[in-house]
Amino acid sequence: MKIIFIALAIFLPPHLSCAFVITNCSSQTRTVLKLSAVTSNPLLNSKELPQFTSISPSDLTPAIEFILSQLESDFSSLESRLSTASPDYEAVLPEVEKIQHPLNYAWGIAGHLKRVKDSEELRKAYEENQANVVKAYMKFGQSRVLYEALKKVDDAWTGEEDFEMQQKKRAVANALLGMTLSGVGFEEGTPERVRLNEISLRFAELSSAFSNNVNVLDATKSFGLVVTKVEDVKGVPASALGMWAQAYKQSLIKDAGDDEDAKKKAEEMDVNPAEGPWRITLDGPSYTAAMQHLPNRELRKEVYMGYLTREREEGALGKNNVVIINEILKLRKEMAGLLGFESFAELSLSINMAPSVESVHELSNLIRDKALPAAEKELAKATALAREAGGKEYSELSLPKLMPWDTSFWVERLKEKTFDLKEEELRPYFALDSVLGGLFGLVERIFDIEVRNADGTAEVWHPDVKFFTIHDKSDGKHIASFFLDPYSRPADKRGGAWMDDCIGKSSALGFDIPVAYLTCNGSPPVGDKPSLMTFCEVETLFHEFGHGLQHMLTKATIGDVAGTNGVEWDAVELPSQFMENWCYDKPTVYGFAKHYETGEPLPEEMFEKLSQQRTFGAGMMACRQLLFGMMDIELHSNYDPNGSETIFDVHRRMAEIYTPYSMPVPEDRFLCGFGHIFAGGYSARYYSYMWAEVMSADAFGAFEDVGLENEQGVREVGMKFRDTVFSLGGGVAPMDVFKRFRGREPKPDALLRHKGLA
Repeated sequence: MKIIFIALAIFLPPHLSCAFVITNCSSQTRTVLKLSAVTSNPLLNSKELPQFTSISPSDLTPAIEFILSQLESDFSSLESRLSTASPDYEAVLPEVEKIQHPLNYAWGIAGHLKRVKDSEELRKAYEENQANVVKAYMKFGQSRVLYEALKKVDDAWTGEEDFEMQQKKRAVANALLGMTLSGVGFEEGTPERVRLNEISLRFAELSSAFSNNVNVLDATKSFGLVVTKVEDVKGVPASALGMWAQAYKQSLIKDAGDDEDAKKKAEEMDVNPAEGPWRITLDGPSYTAAMQHLPNRELRKEVYMGYLTREREEGALGKNNVVIINEILKLRKEMAGLLGFESFAELSLSINMAPSVESVHELSNLIRDKALPAAEKELAKATALAREAGGKEYSELSLPKLMPWDTSFWVERLKEKTFDLKEEELRPYFALDSVLGGLFGLVERIFDIEVRNADGTAEVWHPDVKFFTIHDKSDGKHIASFFLDPYSRPADKRGGAWMDDCIGKSSALGFDIPVAYLTCNGSPPVGDKPSLMTFCEVETLFHEFGHGLQHMLTKATIGDVAGTNGVEWDAVELPSQFMENWCYDKPTVYGFAKHYETGEPLPEEMFEKLSQQRTFGAGMMACRQLLFGMMDIELHSNYDPNGSETIFDVHRRMAEIYTPYSMPVPEDRFLCGFGHIFAGGYSARYYSYMWAEVMSADAFGAFEDVGLENEQGVREVGMKFRDTVFSLGGGVAPMDVFKRFRGREPKPDALLRHKGLA
């Protein structure tokens, strides 16, 4: 049962912040609407894969109106049945799942397209329907009849506790907790219920406003630093120059608008990566390349400041994320109080693995004590190199310490000097198609599954998107499918990388083949060259595929706990971070690291250097993650949004603890783009990355224990991982899942060892 827990609605990505509206249509209008919608609207075909080539933003409102009119009637009928009978499990959650599915399907597609194919028309349609969708799930979450029925089911469990029974118990327990946090205990019409509902609806508006904020989204699209001097890009990798030169051409085509002559001239212009001009943008691959490789310090600063100040403290709501953040934090504090919690962080952790805010502090401080000294040494070495090789502008007199726009550049130079290996030398060995082949070979080897290309068998939202099917190798049975959207498209696609469910496994709905969306923002092909990935992009692909495998390889059949559903948030990163470890496994790497032109394998010495680089900069990276996680916890626990301290003061205060060697500049507005905690699912949960990494590193340690060169041993452990972590989903508590795999509770030793911090 999908309940948008009112208390937690702001945690979820916009497309999951579902709800429905109760429409007031006359029976005649409803009949006409029903006939028209059913026959023509692709968002209503919820039994099939999405018909992306047919879907238009104009389909959303009629689809939602039709769905909600049906949902109102169906849920009212269910409440009537439940109030007059003694229900068993089958009469409750499976029925709710069936009622909710058409809405989950249509709204999920809308949210997905909002991320990967955004437009003003889609934004407008989404916002017009969002409040009604929220109201719908509020109705489920606050139904006293449904709550009492679930309580009766929960009180009446009997029989042997096999996996199916475990799933049902978890699904019911999760639903009861969710309804409690949705305010089902408040009587309808009471001040508490009314206020809680007002906050929930406001959260939906604020989350959408934060995500759509024109100063962030549109600034990312419109920012472009044009560079014309060759000396300003000296030493920049050819792949970055090609990307920037292509971006310059595309900007000329776009700026031509309706001027056909200018447009034609721009389209016919030859791109010259070596001579320019070049246009640096704020989308991930372009920005990262500039920070790591652009030699001109002032140009790096301009790009860095452009990225950090995409949101300024000006403008009305919807154009000012500072105002939005302040209201979100005030409302979260108020909500926590209404529901009996000391803080919003305490509320958030009530449905996570971590037992308390104190336990999060304990783990963070344990890692900080190891990571901070290492980080300070790492920065000292980068600074020394800048003083030595950077010239007068990097002298101690001119520059007492490296600025934030200097750090990545000199850390990259230090890595090149230390290992005599440049990222650009690796790229030709990491063509996307080869990397995919190696990734699929790995999962075939250790999880006994086969991934097959199935392009053309499913409709896609962009020509770049690929479609694959997964088969059990033992019998060839088709068990799952997934879409892969691999490249950055700053014009209409959000940055970052993520996995979403397209179709979940569910016996109630008759869905036995789960389908996932895997979305990355990797380096696109340039000219006649294929996508040549950075090693970081390779790790990201493995990471997202780990999420996808948990969704797709689940053996759970109760939809609410199948795959990633029902998994505590601070455990959900276990499979994804686990998969990253294989990027340093020699057989895995040599399964894909082949030169895209010659087919020659990655030279042995380059692999050895790549492996040695694993712990390079680990101290600074760990401290950065700790800063984000603990800044999030602090904002949602001790920070008073009604006090004199600002959110930026909190950022600086937490940086003094976790990254004192690199304090934020006064103009830093990182928090204004921190969608994870203000428009996504990580509010008071960003610590989950580190929490889950303890488990993922320890899980990989089981493979190390048998010996990574022991093919039979690795396969046996791999199948055990598949039969526990991937198969059980949310049907079993994550600590119990881990103990079934590892035989004990997780320890941080492997994590510290992998990071070189032991």
